Amino acid sequence: MNFKTSFLREAWFLSKDRAAMIWLSLALLISAFSVVTGIAEVRAQRQTIERLLEADRADREASLADQSDWGGAAYYAFHLTYDPPSELAFAALGQRDVASWKHRVRMLALEGQIHEADPQHPDAALIGRVDFAFVAAFLAPLFVVLMLYDLRAAERAAGRYELLSATARRDAAPWRMRAGVRIACLAACLLIPFLIGAVLEQASGMAIAGAGLAVLLHLAFWGLLTSFVGRLAMPPATILTAMAGTWLLLAVLVPAAGRVLVERAIPVPAGADIMMVQRESVNDGWDRPREATMKAFLERHPEWSAYSQIEQGFEWKWYYAFQQVGDQTAEDISRAYDEGRHQRDRAASLISWLAPPALMERTLQSLAGTDVAATLAYEESIRNFHAELRAFYYPRLFREEDYSLDAVRGLPAFDGKQGANASAAADL
Repeated sequence: MNFKTSFLREAWFLSKDRAAMIWLSLALLISAFSVVTGIAEVRAQRQTIERLLEADRADREASLADQSDWGGAAYYAFHLTYDPPSELAFAALGQRDVASWKHRVRMLALEGQIHEADPQHPDAALIGRVDFAFVAAFLAPLFVVLMLYDLRAAERAAGRYELLSATARRDAAPWRMRAGVRIACLAACLLIPFLIGAVLEQASGMAIAGAGLAVLLHLAFWGLLTSFVGRLAMPPATILTAMAGTWLLLAVLVPAAGRVLVERAIPVPAGADIMMVQRESVNDGWDRPREATMKAFLERHPEWSAYSQIEQGFEWKWYYAFQQVGDQTAEDISRAYDEGRHQRDRAASLISWLAPPALMERTLQSLAGTDVAATLAYEESIRNFHAELRAFYYPRLFREEDYSLDAVRGLPAFDGKQGANASAAADL
C-alpha cells in the first residue's frame, strides 16, 4: 500500500473518530481565539502609541511656547518614549504584559522615571494572557496526548492489535501513519489561524517560518513521547495518566521549581529600591553643598568646568546637575538590577531545555521581540535618548544662552527602539 493510499485511509478513519474531531475543533477554536485577541491587543497598543504621540507633541509645543528660559523648557517639556509591538508580537506578548512599553520622560533624574510602571489590571494579572505562544507551548501537548495515547491500547482492548500488526509489512507502520496524520491535522488546526494572523500583521517570511518550525518540532516531540509510552502494554487510562503526569512535570513543576531556584541563586534589587535611592539623592541635593554637587557632576562632564560657578540662590544648571548626580548615585544599583535580570534570563533559558513547553514559549517570545532582552533594550534606548536630551540642553544651560523657539526645533526625537534620532542639527 503506497503512502497516498495509507494517508487517505487514516484520514478517513480520523474523520470517523468523534473524540479526535472534537479535540481538533477545540484546538482550532482556541488557536483562532488566541490569534484574534493577540491582534486586537497589539493593534490597541499601536493605536495608543499613535494617540499619545499626537497628544505628547501638542503638549510639548504648548509648554515650550510658554517658556522664557532653557531651564523651564527642560523642566516642563515631556517626551514620549515607546516600544512598538513587532509584527509577530500578536502571537507572543511576553514581557509586554508585565513590563511597561511606554514612558513619558523629561530632563529630570531618569532612573526613577524608567522604573515607574503602569499599573496592571489585577484580574488580567491573575488570569494571564492566552496568546498563541501559550496555546502552542502548554495546551498543544495536551491535545497531542489526547489524540495519541490510545492508538495501540484501544486496538488491544478491541482485540485487533495482533491482526493489524500481522498484516502490516512493518509492525510500527500502521501506528506511525495514524499518529502522523493526527499530528499533521493538529498542526494545521493550530497553525492556520497563526498564518492568517501573521499575513494580516505583515510578518516577515523568516519569522513565520521560524515560528512554524518551532511549533512542528514541539508537536513532534510530544508525539514521539506519547507514541513511545503508548507502545507499553498498559490500559489506556494508565497511559493517559502517565502522560498527564509527564505534562504536569515538564510544563508546570520544572519551570516553577527552576524559577524559584533562579530567584534564590541570583538576587536582584527591586525597581522600587532604585527609585528610592535616586529620589533620596535628588531630595538631598537641595541641602547638599553646591560645590559637592558640581564636583560630582563635573567628574562626568569636565567640559563644563569653566561654567560651573553658582553665583545666585537658584540656577538651572545647578538644579539639573544634582538631577544627574541622582542618577549617578543610583547607577550601581540600577546596573545590578539590569545585570541581575540578564543573569536570571540566561539561567531560565538553560533550565527551559529541561522543560520543552517553557522552551517553546521562550522561542516564540524571542522571535516576536517580546522577551526580557527586548525589554532591557527598550530601557537602554530610553537612557540613550535621555543622554541626547542632556547633550542638547547642557550647552544652553551652562552657557546661559537666550531661549529661542527656533533652537527648540533641534530637540531630539525618540524613534521607537532606535532611541534618539536628532530631528534637526543642533549647535552643541
